[in-house]
Amino acid sequence: MSHSDREIDTERLMLRLPSREHFERSVAMWSDAEVTRFIGGRSFTREETWARLLRYVGHWQMLDYGYWVVLERETGSYIGEVGFADYHRDLGPTSSGAPEAGWALVPRVHGKGYATEAVRAATRWADRRWPNGRTICMIDPQNALSLRVAEKCGYAPVRRATYRGVESTICERVGGAVLR
Repeated sequence: MSHSDREIDTERLMLRLPSREHFERSVAMWSDAEVTRFIGGRSFTREETWARLLRYVGHWQMLDYGYWVVLERETGSYIGEVGFADYHRDLGPTSSGAPEAGWALVPRVHGKGYATEAVRAATRWADRRWPNGRTICMIDPQNALSLRVAEKCGYAPVRRATYRGVESTICERVGGAVLR
């Protein structure tokens, strides 16, 4: 897969491969308590954010898929991260082998439809890459906004799972799902 096949443009967004230049903006996002409220429940350190960025790059190198940084098209501003990963989480047998979708955006863009736009773009990319393939996402059941984004992007709740002592809703999507 070429580098250009890994870039996605939408009406308002650009999804680009992560690089070292995105680190400081990623640190700022992951240290924001509003962003991490439903993702671990605490801010991430610089070290943890650096490890996250390296994981993103490693996914692209090893698996030919991963996370993108999300930039506003008009300004080029960093607004978040979206993509797919294989974290080898122990979420039960029905999750095995399915890439796991995830997303996080900076608070200033919450409520503007950017998460739905970014996740839709990523799932369309996945549909081309894995026709009829299955992806999952893991969402805190209290996170109504992310559950709504998942639903709009064709994910449906299939069960609950406990990961690191925290209950999550596991949602599933099969390639080609109708996007609402």
